[in-house]
Parts: sequence; C-alpha cells; structure tokens
Amino acid sequence: MGKFQKICTGVYQVGGGRFSRGDDCLVFLVDDQEQCALIDMGAGASVVQIFDNIQTAGFTWESIKYLIATHGHIDHIGGLPEMRRALPQAQVVAHRLELPAIEEGRPELTAADWYGVNYRPVKVDLVIDSEQTLPLGGLTLQCLHTPGHTRGSMSLFLEVDGQRVLFGQDIHGPFDKNWGSDLKAWKNSMEKLISLEADILCEGHFGVYSPASRVREYIESYLRRFVR
Repeated sequence: MGKFQKICTGVYQVGGGRFSRGDDCLVFLVDDQEQCALIDMGAGASVVQIFDNIQTAGFTWESIKYLIATHGHIDHIGGLPEMRRALPQAQVVAHRLELPAIEEGRPELTAADWYGVNYRPVKVDLVIDSEQTLPLGGLTLQCLHTPGHTRGSMSLFLEVDGQRVLFGQDIHGPFDKNWGSDLKAWKNSMEKLISLEADILCEGHFGVYSPASRVREYIESYLRRFVR
C-alpha cells in the first residue's frame, strides 16, 4: 500500500522522507484534477514505490503532464530515466544550465558516484532559460531561476485556494565549486524567495514549513549561517 501526505489543496508529498528510500529528495505532486506535475524524481531505486504512492493518493500515471527537475543532482534526477520511459506523455522540464548534468550525465555535476547510481542521460523537452510559467489545468506553476546550490537550480511557485506554495528544493545547500555553487548568487536567490511571502514551503530534504512566518524564518536561518 502506497503512502503520501496531502499538504494543501492540490499538493502532495509522494516520495522522500518516510514515503520512499532515504537517499531520495522529497518528491512532490501538484494536481489540478485533470493534470499533474511531479517535482523531482528521487535517486532512482524508489520509482516503483513513488508510482504506488501516486496511485494510492488517487492519481493515474497518465495524468502526469510534467516531470520537473529542480536541478541535476542524482537524488533529484536518478528516477528520471525510468519515469520518462513509463510516462511517454510527460514533458521533462529543467533549466538550461542543468542540461550538462541531465542530458550529458556529467558525474561531477550529478554526484551520481556519491549514491552508487548509474545514471542514464535523459533529453529535456522543455528548457527553461530564466523564468517561465507552466499551465496545469486551471493552475499555473511558476518556474523561477534560483542559482546558488547549482548554476541552474529552479524553485517552483504556485497560488492555490488563496495560499502561496513554494517548492524550494535544497535551500539549505550544500555548496561545492564542482557543481558551480555560488554563495553570492544563492543569497540573491534566497532574498527573491523571501519576497514571495509564501504561506507554505516544501523544501527538498527537510520537510514542509508553514505559516508564512516559519517559511521566512527557515530561509533566513540559512542566510545567517552561510552569509557573513
């Protein structure tokens, strides 16, 4: 039996944490009844479990319109090759600066060796250059370029039922020059995310935060830690 958590209207956690293997990032599903978007895919070994979780939450694989990679680290894209084969109708979405990781599989960018994963490169169907909106039924997902953790890191933003939901994967870092990490760019990105005044933050590894005051404090706590 699959496991999932409903976060708010149309937003679910379907992977990572207690819902799949420990090497997965947190995987989120956004739904507008007819269409879904999957935000990140985990490290790869949990694909069957994540699909089971999606079905248990009441959704079909065929309803998934987008497979969104927030960046090219293996704990976020390791499941992408298998999911891409299983979901031919879905578009793979990523920032242009993450193509060397996702489409070429460059190991210094994917960090695949850290997880013992043999990543098979995947073509990105919808390349984001800066900021772009993705229609999802009656909802709109905003893709925001938030570099710092990696050069092409993206965050997603959604307004649903009067709530502002931010998917800020890997706000906490870490940082490594081999991935193209840039603390100055990260600081600017975090300030951009704070300005959104999100009511709910779905972070990439450390859970879900609300209300808005907790979201702001979470992001600011890392700014205090890393920016002197």
